[in-house]
Parts: sequence; structure tokens; C-alpha cells
Amino acid sequence: MKMIFYSLFLLSAYLLSSVQCLYFHIGETERKCFIEEIPDETTVVSHYKVELFDVRTGGFTPPTPGIGMNVEVKDPDMKIILSRVYSFEGKISFTSHIPGEHIICLYSNTTAWIGGTQLRVHLDIQVGDQAIDYAQVAQKEKLSDLQLRIRQLVEQVEQIIKEQSYQRFREERFRQTSESTHQRVFWWSLSQLFILLVMGFWQMRHLKSFFEAKKLV
Repeated sequence: MKMIFYSLFLLSAYLLSSVQCLYFHIGETERKCFIEEIPDETTVVSHYKVELFDVRTGGFTPPTPGIGMNVEVKDPDMKIILSRVYSFEGKISFTSHIPGEHIICLYSNTTAWIGGTQLRVHLDIQVGDQAIDYAQVAQKEKLSDLQLRIRQLVEQVEQIIKEQSYQRFREERFRQTSESTHQRVFWWSLSQLFILLVMGFWQMRHLKSFFEAKKLV
């Protein structure tokens, strides 16, 4: 019973963490970046929409043609895996090849001809099986409702396995970092102790020489 409860809890936590919906404001020369922890061989799909601030109405409206977003994605090794200019509304898609923190950066492709207006960007980040359009899959592969549901469950289980592998990867990396830090602290403490001993020995010799010189005077 406890194992079933733990599995359900893990599945719920995974589903909640697989989708992130947000919006933010950005200036014409401003750059916004997000860090997303992604397992390896995982598909990430981000739906976005850009709105332009209207001074007359005080609200945000769809922008004129030509306004879009530059999107740049870097993997944990800081290698660019995606760099492209998109329109004001669309979908960004990429697949991770190594686990870790991926940096997703967005900035406007416009210049000062906007007049310094502000943009509002709606962003919906979907990771893993949440990024799959199952309606399209069912139509393409002609799956029944039961087959589609089984397909979804299989994809979810595979994604949970990837998440668990990534957590083990993070634990191993943290352990290595802790051991490395411990070794550095140990050698630094040993170096300080050695320096203190040398300084103490030097001071003792200096004091001894000083008192011997005083006696000779």
C-alpha cells in the first residue's frame, strides 16, 4: 500500500513539474533567460505568444507583422543547440541529449523603431510526454481510445524512469562535488597548520636569538 501511494505521489509530482505556464514583460533590447533541468533524450516544447503594449488603450494587443522573438537554447556544456528567429506566436521545440540545466533565452528581434514599447510574452513550457500531442498521434497512427491511453501510460512511465535516472545523476554529481570540496578543505586546513607551525618555529628561533643577543650585551 505504501509503495502504491509513493508511486502515485511521484507520478503527481512529475506531472505538476512537467508543465510551466507563465508570462513576463520584456523591453526591446532586454534578454530573458530561464533554466530548465531536463533529463537526457527528452523533448521540450514551448508554446509562446507575444503581445505589444498599446499606449492609447493601456493594454496589450497582438503586434504588427515583423515583430518576433530570437530564441537561443544552451545545454549544460554551454553549447548552443537551438538558435532561431520566430514570429510573434508559435512553438519552440528541441530535444536534450545530455542531462542537466538547459538555458532558454528569449529576446525581441526588433530595434528602437518600436519606440521603446514593452512586450508581454506568454510562455508555456512542456517537458517529456506532456510535450506530445496525443490527439495528433491518435489520428496519425489510427489508435483507439484504449490504445491511446496505454500509449500515454507507457510514455509517462518512460519519462518517470528518465527523471529517476536524472535524480541519480544529480546525486552522484553532488557526491563528487562534496568529496572534492572536502578534499580541498582538508588540504587547505593542512596547509594552514603547516604555515602556523613554520611561523611558530621561526618566531621561537627569532626570540631565542633576541634573548641570546641581549645576554651578550
